[in-house]
This record gives sequence, C-alpha cells and structure tokens, in this order.
Amino acid sequence: MADSTRQAGSVAVIGSGGIGGYLAGALERVGRDVTLCVRTPFDRLVITDASGEREVPVRVVADPAKVGPIDWVLVTTKAQDTASAEPWFRTLVGPTTRVVVIQNGVGQAERARPHLPAEVAVLPAIIYCSVERTAPGRITHHGATRMSVPAGGDGAAFAALFAGTPFEITQEADFVTVAWRKLLSNAVVNPITALTLRRIVVFNDPAIQDLARGLMDEVIRVANAEGARLTGEDATRVLDSYRRISGDGGSSMLYDRLAGRPLEHAHLTGAVVAAAERHGIAVPLNRAILALAGAASGQGLAGDR
Repeated sequence: MADSTRQAGSVAVIGSGGIGGYLAGALERVGRDVTLCVRTPFDRLVITDASGEREVPVRVVADPAKVGPIDWVLVTTKAQDTASAEPWFRTLVGPTTRVVVIQNGVGQAERARPHLPAEVAVLPAIIYCSVERTAPGRITHHGATRMSVPAGGDGAAFAALFAGTPFEITQEADFVTVAWRKLLSNAVVNPITALTLRRIVVFNDPAIQDLARGLMDEVIRVANAEGARLTGEDATRVLDSYRRISGDGGSSMLYDRLAGRPLEHAHLTGAVVAAAERHGIAVPLNRAILALAGAASGQGLAGDR
C-alpha cells in the first residue's frame, strides 16, 4: 500500500503465531504501519481466508535492537511466554505507547505489568478468532473476528485503531465477566481437542458434550466466586456454538499439541483450578484435565516412545 494512504498509528505485533499474523494482516490492509516482532525470522507473511490467499507486506523483525518506540504494542504470545516479550518492551515502549495484551485466560494485563514501566497504559483484550499457523509465516483463518476490551479511553482508541478491518471491537463495562466467559469456552474446547487430537467436530459426540457440560458447571461456580456473572445459559451457548462449527476449525492448543509445542493449560484449566483453591470449590473434572494436559504438554505424538 502506498505511503500516501497510510493512517496515523504505528503498530508492533509481538508474536508470529496465528493470532499475531492475522492481526498484522488485518491492520496492514487498512493502512496501518505494522511491524511483526518474531523469534525466528521468515521471508513472507501469507494469509489464507474466505477471500483467498494474499501476501502481506509487513516488516518482519527478529532483533529488538532494530526497532524503536511505537504507538501500539500488541502482545499475542501464549500466556506462558509473556515474559519473553520483555526485550521487545525495552525498545518498543515509550511514554505514550499503549500496550494491549491479547491472550487467553484471565489476568492478561497483570501478566505483562511487571515487565513494563509503571506509567505505561496496559489494556487486556479477549479475542474470538479461529486461525491456524500452518508453517512459519503462513496463516489460515477459519472463522470469527471479534475482540473485547474494557470500556474507557484506551478501549475507544483501540476500537478506532481497528476501524475498517474485519474485527468487531466491543468495549465492556464488566470485563471480568467477559474474560471468564471466554475462559469458560477455552477451558473446554482447548484441552478436549488437544487431548483427543480431534477438531471441534468432536463436540458432536454426546459423551464429549456431557464432559464439556460438567467442566463448564465447575468453571461457572469458580467464575462467579471471582466476581463474574455467568449462568448455565452461557454453557448452553458455548456448546451450541461448537455444534454449529463445521469443517477444519480446531483450537490453538490442538495446533500446539500437533506440533509438539508446550500447551497453555496452566493459564486456562490451571487458572480455574487455582481460583477454585482460593475459594474452596471442588473442581475434580478440571483437575483431571489439568493433569492430562500437563502430561501431554511439549510432547510429540509418539510420547515417550
């Protein structure tokens, strides 16, 4: 895109997984000046979605020393990798930079805060976007383009940043409920798909539906003890949404399991179990899932063989 069409608002995206790559592509397409900050460099960012395949001309940088302060920093690493962004923070973050932590789980801003100057604005964000990194620099979008942020000035500015992209940005007065509602889904779809090595069509199995309902019943009790406002209707909507998904849709944890990468279980199911312990709530199903996911994390499909 020609420089004359560029809009104000430079953006650095930390993390080149499915979410990071897709967000970089969406912002570049509406004229944002985007830098993709990666651990291992690659030559081309290629995104495939319903409109076809396109190469995205973003700047790909693997050395934090080669970047300077920027307007927006979007953190899209897995939750357990948040600390790995600190070298990027040291060069990208200036006095007026806004940092947005787009991750699963709860406590997104709290994970990043110890690695940032106290005066820097940190905004948590919840994303609904099914994407898969099929190879370095190659992203396939399977569906959904929504994000939620807390209501306020920073949230409004974030929504303006994404104006014209496919993303719908909602500003939420009750972000605690929004975050736990997403965790209600993640604590089910991620480990079940990863442990069964099946995509979301696994939820057509009645036995899996029963397991999912049991897991979510536990999550709802914990979430409400944490100050969220969830009900059984939220669980029903989650299950209904799974049954409507067809094709190749999976989960980020499934893709990590297939690649033999560490899983995000400690910040999904682990967050449920930790909160349950704080409130003295029994969550036997989630504890079992946590043990199984922990045993599978970082293992190839051959396991110990």
